[in-house]
Parts: sequence; C-alpha cells; structure tokens
Amino acid sequence: MSSPKTGFDIFQERTIVAMRVNGDLRDLATTVTDADVVEGVDISSPDGLSILRHSAAHVAAQAVQSINPEAKLGIGPPITDGFYYDFDVEEPLTPEDVKAIAKAMDRIVRQGQRFVRRVVTEDEARAELANEPYKLELIGLKGSSADGGDNESVEVGGAELTIYVNVDAKTGEVYWKDLCRGPHLPSTRMIGNGYALMRTAAAYWRGSEKNKQLQRVYGTAWATKDDLRAYQSRLEEAAKRDHRKLGTELDLFSFPEEIGSGLAVFHPKGGIIRNEIENYMRERLLANGYDLVNTPHITKGHLFETSQHLNWYKDGMFPAMHLDEETDEDGNITRQGQDYYLKPMNCPFHNLIFRARGRSYRELPLRLAEFGTVYRYEKSGTLSGLTRVRGLTQDDAHIYVTGDQVKAEVASQLEFVFETLRGYGLDNFYLELSTRDPEKSVGTDEQWDEATETLRQVATESGLELVADPGGAAFYGPKISVQARDAIGRTWQLSTVQLDFNQPELFDLEYTAQDGSRQQPVMIHRALLGSIERFFAILLEHYAGAFPVWLSPVQVIGIPVAEQYEEFLGGVIDQLRALGVRAELDTSSDRMPKKIRNATMQKIPFQLIVGEEDRANGAVSFRFRDGTQENGIPVADAIARITDAIATKAQV
Repeated sequence: MSSPKTGFDIFQERTIVAMRVNGDLRDLATTVTDADVVEGVDISSPDGLSILRHSAAHVAAQAVQSINPEAKLGIGPPITDGFYYDFDVEEPLTPEDVKAIAKAMDRIVRQGQRFVRRVVTEDEARAELANEPYKLELIGLKGSSADGGDNESVEVGGAELTIYVNVDAKTGEVYWKDLCRGPHLPSTRMIGNGYALMRTAAAYWRGSEKNKQLQRVYGTAWATKDDLRAYQSRLEEAAKRDHRKLGTELDLFSFPEEIGSGLAVFHPKGGIIRNEIENYMRERLLANGYDLVNTPHITKGHLFETSQHLNWYKDGMFPAMHLDEETDEDGNITRQGQDYYLKPMNCPFHNLIFRARGRSYRELPLRLAEFGTVYRYEKSGTLSGLTRVRGLTQDDAHIYVTGDQVKAEVASQLEFVFETLRGYGLDNFYLELSTRDPEKSVGTDEQWDEATETLRQVATESGLELVADPGGAAFYGPKISVQARDAIGRTWQLSTVQLDFNQPELFDLEYTAQDGSRQQPVMIHRALLGSIERFFAILLEHYAGAFPVWLSPVQVIGIPVAEQYEEFLGGVIDQLRALGVRAELDTSSDRMPKKIRNATMQKIPFQLIVGEEDRANGAVSFRFRDGTQENGIPVADAIARITDAIATKAQV
C-alpha cells in the first residue's frame, strides 16, 4: 500500500503552484496516494494565473481590513487578466486609499504568509464570520444555486464549505481568514512583484440594483514582472485605440444626453463607414442566397408571449407601451388596449414571414436576412460606448432547413462567416461551443443532444481551436461563437450560429415535404457582425482609426504646395470623384505642413501633393499615413492605384 504524500513532495519546480487531482484543482498541501492521477499546475498556465489572481484578491482584502478593520467583505474572484474584491466601507475609496492598500499588500506578500484550507460546517462558518454579513448571506446559499451570476461560486461553489486562513509560515499565527472554495497559492510570497492595483468602482452586492452599493477594487496579477509590464503596455495601446476617444477625435459618432443613455447618433463621417460596412454585408448576403426582409420596431406583446421572450428575456426588454385603449366621457373603458413592446429580437418577425404562406421543401434552405434595429434595456452601469448600447442594429439572419440539411448549412454558414470577416480585415479566429443550461432552457434532452453534437462536429471539422462554454447557450438551443482576435491580440465574440428546434414548434412552422407530408423545419439563428454598432467599435479599435481605403470616410485629400497648383490638383480630385472616390481638395489658407499634419491626424489614407515639377509632368506625389512618400506618379497611374485599392479592399 502506497504512503500518502502532498504536492510539495511530488513537485520540486518553483513554478508549480497547485495540482489537479483526478481532474480537480487542489492546493499543493492536499494529500494524495499513488492511486490518484496528479498533474502540476504551472503559475503561468490559465489555471495557474487564475489561482494567482484569486490569491492576490485575498491579499488585497486582507490589506484593506488591516487599514480599516470595520470594512465588510464582499467577494473577490479572479477575472480576465486580473481580480477584484468588493467592500462595504463608510466612505468611497480614494486614490490615496488605493496607494495605502498597495503598500499593505506589498508587506503581506513579503511576509510569505501561508494559505491554509479548513473544512467547516455551516454553524462553524457562521460563528467564525459572525461580523461579516455578506459572507453569512453566501453561507445561506450553500446547497442552492450558488452562483447567481456575480461570481458567488468562488466562495461556496464547492462540495463543502471551506475557510482559507492566512498564517505565519513559522509560528502558525493567524493573520486573516476568508470564506472561499480555493485553491490558493502555497504562500503569499509566490504572488511576487507581478501585480498591481488598477482602479476602484462602485458595484451592487451580487450585481442587483436592489442591493447595497459596495466599493470594488480592481487589480491585475501575472507570473512575472515582465508579464505585468507587457500587460500594462497592452493597456496603454488599448487606451490609444479606445473607440470612444477616436469617435470624438475623428468626428464619427456621439451620445447626446438629450436622447438618452446607450443611444448613439452617427455623424456624417461615421455614417459613411457604417454604410460601407452594411453595403459589403448586403453584397455578401445576396451572393450567398439570402433574401432581404424588413420588420417593424414595435409589436404587440402577444408575439413575444408566443416566442417565450416575455418568459425568458423580459428583464432585458423596455417596459410595455399600453396603446389603443378608448374610454367614454365618463372614463369608462369602451375598448380594451394592448401592450406593445420595442423589439429586442428579430426572430419572431421572421417566423411570421415564413408562416405567411405555404412553404415547400424546394424552398429550403430559406435564408431571411435583415439589418434590424432592436432595443434592449441594459443596466446603465453596463453601458460602454458602442460596445454595449440600448439601441442596436443586428445583421440578423434566420435560416429554415430540413433536418437532413442542418449540418451542411451550419458548415456553410461558418465558412460564410470566415470569408466575410476576412473582408473586413479580421482573420485570426477560434470557436466556442455554448451548451445547455438545464435551468434556463426549453426543449427535450434528445433535441439538445442532437443539436449540440451537430455543432460540435461542424466546429471540429473546421480545423479551428474549439473552446467549451458550458451552460452558455440561449434558452432555445446551443450555439457556436466565432471569437476573433484584433490587431493587439484582444478577443472579441463576433459571429454566432445557433440551432433552434423550439421556435418552429411554438409558431407552428411547417413545410410540405417531398412525400407530401407536413414537416417542421429546423431554424438556424445567424448573426455575423453581432451588431453594427459593436462591430463599428471593434473595427475602429482594430485599425486604431486608420481604416483601409474602402472604409475611410475621406479616401483622398489633395494638398497643393501653393495656391497656383489648386486648379491642376482640383482636376485630379474631380476625376476621382467621378469614379466614386471620396476625395477632397484642401483649399484652406493653412501652410502646406499644417495641411499634411491635419490630414495625418484625420488618418486619411492617400494625400496627393502637387508642386511645380508634378504639374509640369502631369503627375502627383503620394504621401501615406506612415509618413512615407512616392513622387512623380503619372495622374492616370495614381488614379488606377487608388481605385484598385478601393475595389480590392486592400489593407493599406
């Protein structure tokens, strides 16, 4: 019989911070036997970074309570690239407070305190955390749905209640404790110097506006100082590319207070970019067998009762408008009114179009596409420029197919997605498969199993990396999401392909099969860009405002060296305009260097400069956005070069 041992006995590498025991993450102090399957978790791996960041969150909380013992603890989960911890404190945290917290964290890290896991009963947990009201509430969740959508599972999501105690490595003196499922680093010293506090924010307890507002401290943590610096550099680059900043600088869009939160207006230059995005999408749709449809912005509530959106999505919808009610002069209702809703989805409307007349198997696949504006009541705190809005235009499509057409159509849709996104300059993808949440879904197990397996096969056959998203599907069916990486490596969820066996049944959709029988189609939901607004923001940040020529609001600007060359250069600009090129002539009184600087700041792709030698030779000089220049290009060649770059959607 093998003798028990811990992860410290098995792993000697300093970078191993935890282990997987029979597939489950465990602290290195966990006892195992030779019968167990044990793998080390390196600090730089995804699991290792998550453990590092969760441990750093505990140290941040310990630091806060060392400064302010009256601070009450919320939760402190790891998140993408970092962590946060929520606190109930009397006064909002200031930048000076954050500096003091960081200094206290440094001290705790250097002390090398050990993280010690203890299993406790509910009564023991309540006794030990009697002064922590938010922890007591989480203890009450044990055995129910622990994760209410705001990371409560980091506290009570395991099979048993556990408390992690920070103790002195030599004496065992207890410094601090927290309700937590773990695992954690063996020692605070392993946090090293690759961490930093980032900012503070207000956050409602458990994500509900009905609860108290807490103070949230955000931080980041990495395996090394170099990794931290690289991350901070990425943040600096991302700040330069922030679409909200660029949108103002380039005069593309705004959010007037008079209209309301999350409702954007596009200015003329932004309107040109948006129109080009949509036009290219329409070309692709028509070339790939889609029919373009159009539907209203509001509808009677009964439509969303049929689709079950009022059951599953009502919190995300704007309140009803009660219309058409009539009363007599005494105030008695003589005609009952009806509730109308702004639409949050286009799919119920497309179902009605399918149902408007009899359908034959010969018409399938039937592909209905729409740039449909929808409205969603996002919480004000979640709104973020164009990436999270309340009014958005989806490039929505719904495809109706026979059962034996499903796999081929899904594969075709994915290929359509990849080809189209490449046209916009995005070509680094991986896939995510979102599967059923049993508590938030409709349909039979058989339907879900069949749909999920079909999507899995198509995703695997694409050859791209496939990542699991357990429980992330919509209520009506599983989905494949196309995740795209932008120019600085950030990941954006763009296109989705979802199978739906449910809505065709709810809407009694049928087609006449080849044998004359009436059959129910399978419905595929496909959003390629997600929403025009969000995709606009993604492209704006991907290109840092320097769009390729075909998307640029102004594609060419003419800059004469002096006033006497305006007539010649104006003729070139006129020729370009006649060919549909968005070209302008700068006839301002500014000196030429300032004209060049202005055009560069506006990120115009082609500057055409003309002086005496150019005019004499019937030529122009090109100046590009990177500052390089080509002189003496014959006018005909220059025009051909520009129009070819636009026609081929060149990434220049």
